[in-house]
Amino acid sequence: MNSNYKSIPVKSSEITPYSQYLSRRDFMKAAGLAAGSALLAACAPSVAESAVPEAEAPVVPSDKMDELGDPANSYKDITNYNNYYEFTTDKEGVAGLAKDFNPNPWTVEVTGLVNKPGKFGIEDLLSKFTQEERIYRLRCVEAWSMVIPWTGFTLASLLKEVEPTSAAKYVRFETVFRPEEMPGQKSPFYPWPYQEGLRLDEAMHDLTLLATGIYGQPMPNPNGAPIRLVVPWKYGFKSIKSIVKIELVAEQPDTLWSMIGPNEYGFYSNVNPDRSHPRWSQASERRIGEFSRRPTLMFNGYAEEVAELYKGMDLNTNY
Repeated sequence: MNSNYKSIPVKSSEITPYSQYLSRRDFMKAAGLAAGSALLAACAPSVAESAVPEAEAPVVPSDKMDELGDPANSYKDITNYNNYYEFTTDKEGVAGLAKDFNPNPWTVEVTGLVNKPGKFGIEDLLSKFTQEERIYRLRCVEAWSMVIPWTGFTLASLLKEVEPTSAAKYVRFETVFRPEEMPGQKSPFYPWPYQEGLRLDEAMHDLTLLATGIYGQPMPNPNGAPIRLVVPWKYGFKSIKSIVKIELVAEQPDTLWSMIGPNEYGFYSNVNPDRSHPRWSQASERRIGEFSRRPTLMFNGYAEEVAELYKGMDLNTNY
């Protein structure tokens, strides 16, 4: 397969150990380091002070870019403008509400139609699977986008470990349910916990990532700590956050957004500039940090890698 995306192995010595990160964060809380308030305005934000405490924000290089030459968004951008309805529907409010979420200890259960079901602690996943950097574009269904340097490992490597049976055709994912820490989950308007799904061949694709960090640091709470899915050719809501369960199934699973609005959010949800959302066009997008709009690319610019998965399918019907 011809892949032009950037995949950079990350030395273990360059990744902050998860336990050290948590200890440092707890120390800072005890010391009374309050979060600032870097709020991004609508889809054309200007960054003020970060909602991530300045002392916690890592010193990161400014020269990272994707394979198209577009620079990565800043750590502030990435951690302070998020859709994470488990906390709030306010993108600018997620970071503040997520600061007390506790991602430790953490276990991901992999079950269903597999020969070797198991439960994996986050430390096991970090040590067992080689962590690498993938600089991907993230395209939100709301027509804004970012470039994010993720750290993680392929979902395929975990699925191979549990050995899917021949009956497995789809993969179902589930987010943690903790309404005491995630106040948005108290809302009766959504069928919690959040759930998503992929076809098995999509899940096994080399672009599909289980991300454990950004900018070489452990995954921040507002972005789905401690582990989330990243499927860069699909709209962002497919990249489910704070995963606690992965299940191999025979039938196409229900997904939260397709249950709520099946005419707006389909199972596939591939980035497609030619298929408008019922309420807005998907032909262009606003890159966070920029003021002008840019054309949206088919499959978010990853057509060369993934178009073959959908050969012969009507992508306007199978949206």
